[in-house]
Amino acid sequence: MKYIAAYLLAYLSGNSSTSAEDLTTILESVGCEIDNEKMEFMLSQVKGKDIVELLAAGREKFASVPSGGGGVAVAAAAPASGCAGAAPAAEKKVEKVEEKEESDDDMGFSLFD
Repeated sequence: MKYIAAYLLAYLSGNSSTSAEDLTTILESVGCEIDNEKMEFMLSQVKGKDIVELLAAGREKFASVPSGGGGVAVAAAAPASGCAGAAPAAEKKVEKVEEKEESDDDMGFSLFD
């Protein structure tokens, strides 16, 4: 990830043909350890490709990856699956919250009394 970040920093600074030396300079300036094999591999993967196309391809790949929202969908799907006890329990909780909010509105006194 640090190699990608350094590559993007170099690109944003106007260096459209980033080399291993450029990445090394950027990473050493912030004290990162450098694995030349990983850095060379990353550079070989992006060599000759347009950065905008690489970013667009990455966005498409991220769109297909689940990102932790699955628990909400499963919980929401459970009452719809025919579980009769789940829906009334949810309604009771909502009513209790509303009653509590109504009793707290005047806080036991009125400003106009």
